[in-house]
Amino acid sequence: MNVVVADAVDDAGLARLRQAGHDIELATDADREELLEIVADAHALIVRSGTTVDEELLDAAPELVVVGRAGIGIDNVDVEAATDRGVVVANAPESNVRATAEHTIALAFAAGRKIPQGHMQLKDGYWAKGDILGSEFNGKTLGVVGLGRIGQEVAKRLGNLEMDLVAYDPYLSEERARQLGAELVDDIETCFEKADFVTLHTPKTAETEHFVDEELLSKLEDGYLINCARGGIVDESALAEAVEDGTLHGAAVDVFDSEPVEPDNPLLAAENVIVTPHIAASSESAKQNVSISIADQILAAFEGDIVTNAVNAPSAGEGVYPVIRPYVKIAETAGKVAMQLLGGHVESVEITYTGDITEENVDVVTASALQGVFSPLEWQANAINAERIAEERGVEVTESKTRQVEDFNNLVTVEVSDGEHTVTVDGTQFADDDPRIVRIQGYRVEAIPHGHMLVVRNRDEPGVIGYIGSVMGEYDINIAGMFNNRQSRGGEALTVYNLDSAPGEDLLDELNDDDRIIEATHISLDNGE
Repeated sequence: MNVVVADAVDDAGLARLRQAGHDIELATDADREELLEIVADAHALIVRSGTTVDEELLDAAPELVVVGRAGIGIDNVDVEAATDRGVVVANAPESNVRATAEHTIALAFAAGRKIPQGHMQLKDGYWAKGDILGSEFNGKTLGVVGLGRIGQEVAKRLGNLEMDLVAYDPYLSEERARQLGAELVDDIETCFEKADFVTLHTPKTAETEHFVDEELLSKLEDGYLINCARGGIVDESALAEAVEDGTLHGAAVDVFDSEPVEPDNPLLAAENVIVTPHIAASSESAKQNVSISIADQILAAFEGDIVTNAVNAPSAGEGVYPVIRPYVKIAETAGKVAMQLLGGHVESVEITYTGDITEENVDVVTASALQGVFSPLEWQANAINAERIAEERGVEVTESKTRQVEDFNNLVTVEVSDGEHTVTVDGTQFADDDPRIVRIQGYRVEAIPHGHMLVVRNRDEPGVIGYIGSVMGEYDINIAGMFNNRQSRGGEALTVYNLDSAPGEDLLDELNDDDRIIEATHISLDNGE
């Protein structure tokens, strides 16, 4: 097989691929047009963040089997386009966790003890012993925004220094936070108010872009902010101003809005802001581990084995997969619907199988259901790592089977709970590859799981459905289909609407303000347009 390396990686993994008999073609100096020609006969492509793997590049590589992203983030890879073309996308989420956590801690110490300032002044010939006053960590409070793998590593290590821990993670259970010795707070403002040091470990999304702004930074009075997560989640001008005007004692930043960083970036001129050039994951061990991890996954993809960190490739035996294949997708969809209806965090997930499918190995279906549940939470879960992520996040997972059949040959039920509220969604497969959501919270429906859906619980009164339809019309939202059921006459009813486009917050607010409507929730599925 031909492996094209578009971005520089450690030779440890490449040596492993060569040893297995595969050809390595280095294209690290190629420009875009040259790369499009080089990948024409590539079976694997190794990239870091410097190469964009989009439809154009994928179309130029018709023989491609696997894309290996040497690192955690896959923002530069069009996963959906790769999936459409049958190309496995794999990353290396574990390999540089420790390196990033250690760099975060190093920056926290450097900022708190003003180590770079003392270094530079002494190099310039000035003995600044009486001018530099640092902050101890013992007895201080560490605020962690995002208790994923890296956040947990940072919390454990700094917690050992007798720091109090407070965390904001809307998708983490209180039990898991307690296991880590952290107080889980309900909002990020409280996390900033309670902390002396705040470290960020959250992905960049539409919701998190510049979410650390002037108002939020004012809550961290006399504190320190550390960002080794993603560029763009912090308003850089606001951070520089907060440090310069004394609102914050200092900050340390490894990632930036624009990289390489622009010379006029305000953080570069702020005296008590420490900056490093996106090197948190750049340790010798991490580089080797990432390279070896990607090589192993490429070898697995070539050999048809399980790709352990695939982000788009559930796996099962050749004889089993055709039987369970329809339920892999419906389980994932049921999980997405259930979690979006629940909202907030999740403490437990139960997947129940009914009918003939109980005779099969449904591990892949269960993993896909978890992938669906975790998808709205931005946990970077896939069908391979979903169970491990559930364990890390303290989510209890239960799988059960029953042969008892009511109305369907096979049924997959996904139940999610936050400890107080529970949502149950049932899915099945009709003939001719026709998936359906057939029950929501016990209400019988036959909803088509596609695109944008609106799930409405309301009192069963005349005129409610007409009112909903008229509101949709006012906001120019077309209803493609509708599925309605009720508990009893005059009781509660539930209706699922398939929509041609997403309803806005104003529309949802107007519906939810009506006394007859108990709850209206927009459900977005990945196959929507």
